[in-house]
Amino acid sequence: MLDESLLDTPEALAEADRRALLRGAAEAGARVRTAARHAAEAGVHDLKPDGRPRAILIAGPGAAAICVADLLGTLAGVTSPVTRLAPAGVAPAAGALRWELPGWAGSVDLLLITTPDGSEPGLSLLAEQAYRRGCTVVAVAPAGSPLTEAVHNNHGLFVPMATAPYEPVEPFAASAPGVLWALLTPLLALLDRTGMITAPPEALEKVADRLDHIAERCGPAIATYSNPAKTLAAELADTLPLIWTEGVSAGPAGRRFAAALAELSGHPALVAELPEALASHNALLAGTLAGSADPDDFFRDRVEEAPALHARVVLLRDRPLGGLTAAPAARDLALSHDTPISELEPEPGGELETLAELIAITDFAAVYLALASGA
Repeated sequence: MLDESLLDTPEALAEADRRALLRGAAEAGARVRTAARHAAEAGVHDLKPDGRPRAILIAGPGAAAICVADLLGTLAGVTSPVTRLAPAGVAPAAGALRWELPGWAGSVDLLLITTPDGSEPGLSLLAEQAYRRGCTVVAVAPAGSPLTEAVHNNHGLFVPMATAPYEPVEPFAASAPGVLWALLTPLLALLDRTGMITAPPEALEKVADRLDHIAERCGPAIATYSNPAKTLAAELADTLPLIWTEGVSAGPAGRRFAAALAELSGHPALVAELPEALASHNALLAGTLAGSADPDDFFRDRVEEAPALHARVVLLRDRPLGGLTAAPAARDLALSHDTPISELEPEPGGELETLAELIAITDFAAVYLALASGA
């Protein structure tokens, strides 16, 4: 159950936030600036690549690496395929995971290693394997971790992960707000040098400014009625979120939101892109999850019985090109089944800025839901 009173009590939020999640969300803009500086100091801006790589391979543990691969693949489009290397192992523990290069990987390919830990033996072995194959290796991980030496020994480029002094010594939550930007920002700068995406220093500064702006709008001192992240968290309590996305940038933001809800608050969610979501989730809205599915709900004993789980649509929209949008059809479908709908649409800006806004608001919402539900 969600304690809504806690959302409007900053002192209680701070006391409940033992993992410093709110602080990480608030400092996302600063993390981008620090990560961009680390990339520059590592020599990323001095690189002179001989054209674009044939393929980008991304390896790393957990939700952060999945989201980085998703975001870079979306931003790169068809210029070079982006492939995430899924680990194999008998357990999700860092030491038990192993990564393997595909058989076709070679000297014209680029391997990116992203991890908030850096002690995984499997990633060090992967860096060695890539060197033997002739792949270029770039890694982002905590400074001084075992991966640092492995990358240097195999003639790769290592960028220290931007961390904060308050962060705990134990492994980071992969979906923590600061982790994503610390891992993603240096790789944006790198792929800008290869010509795969457009992310010059001034664009990254605009991303940091947008993240600062969202932190002001969604911070713990801002009341729920004027705070989009707190409002969304309250709306999602005791529901099954159906996250519908529209637009290129909204897709990875929606998938990131579902991963953050699962890891930070233990809250399940389903994700689909419009217009396909209208067909794939239609049966869910017509079944027992619909708001109209329990006509006797009004007479339920709210003290003795747990509330029935109903769906709530969360519509994340990037601004559609050419005015084509499935949003009206999505609203009609949800409301025809008495299913409430929440909508988020970013303010105008570049692709990286709008993407950052959607991720930042939903990150704050996932954190508030986790804190208010005692996760």
